[in-house]
Amino acid sequence: MSNSIDFSGRPFHFIGIGGIGMSALAYVLTKRQLPVSGSDLRPNHITHKLESLGAHIFSRQEASNLEFFLPEVATDAVTSPEQLSVVKTTWPQVICSTAINANNLEYKAALELGCPIWHRSDVLAALIADYYSIGVAGTHGKTTTSSMIGYMLVQAGLDPTILVGGEVKAWEGNARMGSSRYLVAEADESDGSLVKHAPEIGIITNIELDHPDHYESLEEVVDTFQTFAQGCKTLVGSIDCETVRERLKPSISYSLYPDKGADYTVTNIDYRADGTTALVWEKGKALGLLNLQLLSHHNLSNSLAAVAVGRFLGLEFGEIAKGIATFEGARRRFEFRGEAAGITFIDDYAHHPSEIRATLAAARLQARPGQRVVAIFQPHRYTRTLTFLEEFAASFTHADLVVLTDIYSAGEPDLGQVSGEDLATAISKHNPQVVYQPTLPLVSEFLLQNLRLGDLALFLGAGNLNQAIPELITTMSEPAIATS
Repeated sequence: MSNSIDFSGRPFHFIGIGGIGMSALAYVLTKRQLPVSGSDLRPNHITHKLESLGAHIFSRQEASNLEFFLPEVATDAVTSPEQLSVVKTTWPQVICSTAINANNLEYKAALELGCPIWHRSDVLAALIADYYSIGVAGTHGKTTTSSMIGYMLVQAGLDPTILVGGEVKAWEGNARMGSSRYLVAEADESDGSLVKHAPEIGIITNIELDHPDHYESLEEVVDTFQTFAQGCKTLVGSIDCETVRERLKPSISYSLYPDKGADYTVTNIDYRADGTTALVWEKGKALGLLNLQLLSHHNLSNSLAAVAVGRFLGLEFGEIAKGIATFEGARRRFEFRGEAAGITFIDDYAHHPSEIRATLAAARLQARPGQRVVAIFQPHRYTRTLTFLEEFAASFTHADLVVLTDIYSAGEPDLGQVSGEDLATAISKHNPQVVYQPTLPLVSEFLLQNLRLGDLALFLGAGNLNQAIPELITTMSEPAIATS
């Protein structure tokens, strides 16, 4: 079995190719004119796009899928050692995510055939090593920050390759193939695979415990980030996060507070309903005004990371500011989904207490006087809900109404330790305006009956809650039927 990723022409087969991380890798490999196939039980717009680029997509996960790129000799009787050698070296490199278990038919077949089997993080690590790479890590904000940096470099004419964990309108997806030496990648810590990445420039936005299904303590999370930091030639970090400041000591720092002595900071901040403006400083020297379309302090912090990277790469501040000013954000990051019956619908991926508080702060900025902020939340994973039950309970205090549904398992077993109803009870101690609706149809029914003219309906969570939004908008947009 090969001990390194082969980018010379050997096929790749992705088990679960439609996932946000897997599909980004498949996109880049396909654009590099490499043979790519993959399977996914739920075809979507991402798999359709990959098919249009030349990837072959199977809608079922079967052992025979691995034979797609075999030469004709593989289907005939193999009569010589030379033929057997050809067959073995043309079995695909099989790519899996953490979600693929040992009972998957394709995975079992790949083991039996001796195919090289890689985790998706191995492919990303190999791509990071193949470019002058910028890797964005952190518990929160990495999708927005990596997307913003990528967009800034595109606007500056540096033509980067980009792989992020969300879809971005500017390149119509979660990946972009550039022609330069630069690569911008979102680096995920959720399963510990962050330690494999060694980019030229590493960014750490913040560090918290967010995945108790993988980590037992914050100390374990810090260990993972420290290993990542050691592999980066230059480390950029937010010293507004005490853990980053004290445990990682980045070589280039940024902060929203001038008194912290960061390399990059801001003054004259104006948080508005239509965006944010601030004066940016570099080591005590004013660089100029930065205008963002994005809301609230967490996105201003993300933009400082982009400024630091741009300046390190030699960009003039004017180029940086021009790019950032037109960045619209990634999908499911305070994404406007539409308006119906005078109600504004916003979709956000927030699934951790810190993210919920930040997103509700942004909603408050956008809300007009007298406008209700209605937070509709689907908890994500039993382990996360149980671990952070009290933190979740206190994170909705600024919502006028909280509508809670049951926990999205993300494949975890329900051990009966916590439920959505338990979280609703906990929230009610901080905000009595909470309603529990156990299923998505009941959530939709409740919202149809209880949303009011002028409400800002904020859908929160990393699961499938946002699937309810289009039907709600359609139903509320229909003219009322007169009755006699």
